[in-house]
Formats: sequence, structure tokens, C-alpha cells
Amino acid sequence: MAANSPFDCVLLDLDDTLYPGNTGLGPALKRNIDEFLQAKLGVSAERAAAMRVELFRTHGSSLAGLIVLGYDVHPDEYHSYVHGRLPYDRIAADPQLARLLQSIPQRKVLFTNSDRAHMKRALERLGVDEAVFDAVVCFETMNPHLFGEEGRRAAAAGTAPPAVVLKPAVDAIGAGLRAAGTNPRRTLFLDDSERNIAAGKALGLRTALVGKRVRSKGADYALESIGALRRVIPEIWGAAAAAAGDGSERSDHGIDKMPMRSDLDSIIQPTSIQA
Repeated sequence: MAANSPFDCVLLDLDDTLYPGNTGLGPALKRNIDEFLQAKLGVSAERAAAMRVELFRTHGSSLAGLIVLGYDVHPDEYHSYVHGRLPYDRIAADPQLARLLQSIPQRKVLFTNSDRAHMKRALERLGVDEAVFDAVVCFETMNPHLFGEEGRRAAAAGTAPPAVVLKPAVDAIGAGLRAAGTNPRRTLFLDDSERNIAAGKALGLRTALVGKRVRSKGADYALESIGALRRVIPEIWGAAAAAAGDGSERSDHGIDKMPMRSDLDSIIQPTSIQA
């Protein structure tokens, strides 16, 4: 652990955080979801696109909406189609990222809404060894009820299984915190979603919004890319590194405020990740 660092653990999102948001995977994912809805539900292309938007708006993801509405869709079936057909070759290897992650002295937890297979393929393309992380929290981690006996009983009975858990829901952030195993106020959470960042902040995490030049309301820091991490948050590496930084993009992070009840209520909303 770095001497005098304010952080004991770093939680890192995957998609559009460890790799840039301009890879083209986002538009490809939307197309795959539309095609899945067309094939699974027998709807037109126009209806599928409208359904994707509505399911995302009301339930946080197309998969979550389909499950809540009682459609016979298993997460593995969905993910193998919408993620399995992504153009992963657009994710470029990033040796600097691999070295950056290895240099972080704190406990590191990969915290993603995506399924494990997608996570593994994305890390492989980046050239990042999964072993660099002390723990991984992914779709399967947050939703064991969809894969075990509980899910099978619900399917056999013709009833919808329990709701899908995804960031920014409190249960999802809780899963990340349990994996971190540290005081939330000594845990740094990096994500590209302003909604996820607000959720983490409301529950006491220190937060960094990735992919933006300007901090959102719930963010303690803003990083244009993960590559700016050492410059923007040198405190990760300890007091000496922090003293060397210029501080131009850092917040007044020494002041912690307890989350308000209104903040907690507002974050129990659908996730902004469209998967």
C-alpha cells in the first residue's frame, strides 16, 4: 500500500473506461440488441429499435426489461448474441494501461455490468491480464439468482425471476463494496457513467468520472481518459506523488459529506449502460 494514500482500494469499470468510448462497440451493441429482439420476439426492425429504447429507459437494460416482463430469455442466450457478435478487433492493445494497472499499489477490483465472457474478451484485446485485479464483480456476480436453482424454479413455474441487478442500483454498488472490503470513503470508484458515479458518491465512495473533461455533480475527479490517472489522482501512489501533481483537475477531496436521503432515492434508477 502506498504511504499516506487516502485510498485502500480502487474500483474500475470496464467498458468505455479501461478502453475509449469511441471504439464503435456502442453502436454495434445497439444493432445486436435490435437484431436479437427481432429474432426472439418476431418484431420489425422499427419496433425492435423502439423496444430497445423503451426497455432501457424503464428497466435499465433490454435484458432486465425482458426478464421483468416475463419473456423467456436466459442471460447467457442474450449475452452470447449481443456481446458475442461485437467487433472486438476495434479494441486496441494498450501496454501503457497494463503497466498503469500493475503500478496501482492498492487492492484493485474490476466492477462491470457486463457478463464474464465479454469482460474476458475485452481484457484480452487490451492486453491486460485478469490476474492484475484482486477481484472481479460482473453480471454473474451480481445476479447469481438468474443462474441457480431459484432461476430454474421460476422458469419452470412460468414466472419472472427476481429483478436484474446492475449499476447504479444500491444492491450493485453494495456488491462492489463487498468485493472492495474497505471503508467506502477510502475506496476510489472510476466509471464513465454519471449516473453510476452519482450512485457511488451517494453511498460514500470517492469517485472519478472517466471520459470527461469536467466533473459531474457526484464526481470528485474527472479524467479525459484512464491514461490521465497518475496525473489527475497522484494520491493513489501516496503523498510524494500527490505533492508533485499540479492539482489543476482535482477537487477539494478533503471534505466528505454524508449522502442525503434524496440522493439515495434518486440513484435507484436504471443503469446507463445499454447492454
